[in-house]
Amino acid sequence: MSVKITYFVHGTSNDNEKEISSGWYDAGLSEKGIEQSIDLKDQIEDKTFDIVFCSDLKRAVDSAKLTFEGTVKIIADKRLRECNYGKFNAQPSEIVEPMQEKNITERFPEGESYEDVKSRIADFLASLKKNYYGKSVAIVAHKAPQLALEVLLRGKTWEQAFAEDWRKRKAWQPGWEYILE
Repeated sequence: MSVKITYFVHGTSNDNEKEISSGWYDAGLSEKGIEQSIDLKDQIEDKTFDIVFCSDLKRAVDSAKLTFEGTVKIIADKRLRECNYGKFNAQPSEIVEPMQEKNITERFPEGESYEDVKSRIADFLASLKKNYYGKSVAIVAHKAPQLALEVLLRGKTWEQAFAEDWRKRKAWQPGWEYILE
């Protein structure tokens, strides 16, 4: 037995369209993001989930509701938040993104490191294993938690996770599958 996880990234946010790295800033979905979240419902109509977890940030909550509301219980969990960029929350991506790979172990000023994110996600996975073993779980969240899953469940280094990130290749897909043993 295991927990089957399908990971979905939130729809495009207003900040994404402005090339802003939100971090913990609570940006909302853009019109495009709303459409993406509604369209996702049709793209995954053959999948069923026992529960949906999402980050407690608005862009993830709204994406989860637009895709799953009325079909399965949705629980917002702050452990699924994006990396806290501290002083760099809601700053231009051209500034923040080059810093991300340098902040694997070193925290962003007044924020956290990617290792901190990994600790949050490891704690979340432990609760999934304890409470949802044998279940199919959907997660709607952000870049950093997904990269942490690559490290924790697929054995990648942070450097590999960043280098192979689908965002660099513009290779979005309607969900990524992970198995929690």
